[in-house]
Amino acid sequence: MTPYNTLRQLIVAIIVCVFLCVGAVEPAMAVEDGQVVERAIPEPLSDHPGNVYLRDQTVWVRLPQDMPEDVKSWRVLDDTDRQIGHGDMQPGRTLVGSRLRLGDLDVGWYRVEFLAADGDCAQWTTAAVLERLKAPVPQDSPVCVDSATAWFANSQPMDQARLASLAALAGVNWVRDRLSWREMEALPGQLTTGQTTYDTAAWIQTGRGLKVLQVFHSTPSWAQDTILDGDLAGGRFPRDLRLAYRFCKAMAQRFSGKVHAWEPWNEANIEMFGGHTVDEMCSYQKAAYLGFKAGDPEVIVGWNVYTTLPTTQHTQGLLENEAWSYFDTYNIHTYEWAHDYARLWGPARQAACGKPLWVTEADRGLKYVGPEPWCELSREDELRKARYIAQSYASSLHAGSVRHFHFVLGHYYEKHNGAQFGLLRKDMTPRPAYVALAAVGRLLAGAECLGRWELPDRPEAHVIAFRARPDGVERDVLVAWAEKPVDWAERNKTRVPFPLSEAWRVESVWDCLGRRLEAAPAELEGRAVFIVLPAGETKELALSKPEPAEPREDKVCPVVLQVQVPRGNTVKIAPIPWSQGFEYCIEPDRPFALHLFAYNFTDEPVHGTLRLDSLPEGGQLEPRQWDLSIEPMDRTGFEGELRTSAGSGTIKLSGDFGAAGRSVLAFRVQAGNRED
Repeated sequence: MTPYNTLRQLIVAIIVCVFLCVGAVEPAMAVEDGQVVERAIPEPLSDHPGNVYLRDQTVWVRLPQDMPEDVKSWRVLDDTDRQIGHGDMQPGRTLVGSRLRLGDLDVGWYRVEFLAADGDCAQWTTAAVLERLKAPVPQDSPVCVDSATAWFANSQPMDQARLASLAALAGVNWVRDRLSWREMEALPGQLTTGQTTYDTAAWIQTGRGLKVLQVFHSTPSWAQDTILDGDLAGGRFPRDLRLAYRFCKAMAQRFSGKVHAWEPWNEANIEMFGGHTVDEMCSYQKAAYLGFKAGDPEVIVGWNVYTTLPTTQHTQGLLENEAWSYFDTYNIHTYEWAHDYARLWGPARQAACGKPLWVTEADRGLKYVGPEPWCELSREDELRKARYIAQSYASSLHAGSVRHFHFVLGHYYEKHNGAQFGLLRKDMTPRPAYVALAAVGRLLAGAECLGRWELPDRPEAHVIAFRARPDGVERDVLVAWAEKPVDWAERNKTRVPFPLSEAWRVESVWDCLGRRLEAAPAELEGRAVFIVLPAGETKELALSKPEPAEPREDKVCPVVLQVQVPRGNTVKIAPIPWSQGFEYCIEPDRPFALHLFAYNFTDEPVHGTLRLDSLPEGGQLEPRQWDLSIEPMDRTGFEGELRTSAGSGTIKLSGDFGAAGRSVLAFRVQAGNRED
């Protein structure tokens, strides 16, 4: 080990020790997701990354690295562009790396401008003041964020610590991170033993009291099948599911206690991440689940993340493959407007089969206007995004999710669509939406959605009730705003009367940036308000929310079935607008060779009989039954010849493997020309 690596590990160890020693530690408790971490009331790091402070702390800001030397003065603006402070720069002072004292500021977001002699803004930065948490974040809080810490701060433990600190200060429960299979297992069976960016990120974030959800979405070159998958090989599941099982088992063991949940892939149903069919997602999910649980029986295994609009076709495929036994949480991504979550997520609630629904990416990207690499949002769009944060979290929990991860904490933009997603700027200074996240994290801490309160003749009003623990005390909390189903430019123009009964015992009211208001507003607008009431105060309201699907009995079978069809025989489908999936496509009335596999993920041989359960109308499959014997931790291949005349439908096979249980495989095939 080099002296540099030794020093780096020592630094990380010191950081983690500091994290664990700050504030009162929350006692262990049983929680819904089964994962508990030691957690303190967070305090900022000594260098206050991002110029983020807590109320009652004196605010200093770092001067931008590229600030001109000839600036003459400075001023501080709040989110309404109201000037709340100003002063002259000290003559002869070295500006780069210096700090400027702003003094005591109230909770909120601030833009600090540095002015030239003519009064024009020569450079600027931002700062934030957050309300201090009065209790550790509850272990079951739904407020989470995609931090991508190992990605944004690759092999930079100090920056990983800064990102973890900013997430914790915002009242976040879970963070979502990224891992590379290629980096962890460069050659078959040769797992890296050295410290990686993923180790330090997991260690630091857990040390900060954050629970870590990890995801990966690429395959090493040695695990790829270029014959079947062509140029997409690296972006698709390994065809040999034993490789996925072994890798998932090894990762669960390596990160036990530091990574608390896993997603075995990211957005597998869309072309960008492999364009997999539903049966491929199900077979892969089963192998990955068995691997993770073999490595750490207590770790949470999520679904390999469905994205675009949920469809009944995807849900039906999951149910036909009986895949509900192979995930602990059903995970989706959404980039739709929050007002439509409850309506659009019906198929996702059905696919969850009564298990927790996690939304592990969610946002509506905004077009950036500034040049690279900063890619800043316009002043108006910064505020639009901030107003949207509470709407998105509240609407998601009402629509059925129990964990909602905003995408994304760090500075992230996409060139292909010109969208900026980050809550933080390039230097980790805050955008207003970061302060809005902190308001949600504090005021919806430990929240459970009670339902939506429908106001008669006011469809633009959104009032959602929660039982939560703001500042560590159980309370009812209303999140209320008014908005029409419009795009960004037309938002925040709606006003709706909102007369609260005088009999209601309102304890406090907060705006979307977490600032205390004197009273509940007489009308609602796009800026959400949080109305804190005594626990039980909303019990007389007529509240409604979508019902989850009935739970199904879990029956995990260690025998996994798989069909392998060349990528060239798949076709993209869009069952509804803005959705995406894939199905197999074969020429009609011609024989098509099916290559099938059965895997045995146990330490004992298994024997069983596999039978054809169903075929599309007009379809033929020979043979219709197979007798199989599979050695421990091995697979066996078998063949079938399929013919189908027209249309599309599902082929379903089921196998009885005695004490090992029942295994199923269902896949859809359509007859036609792939080019049509």
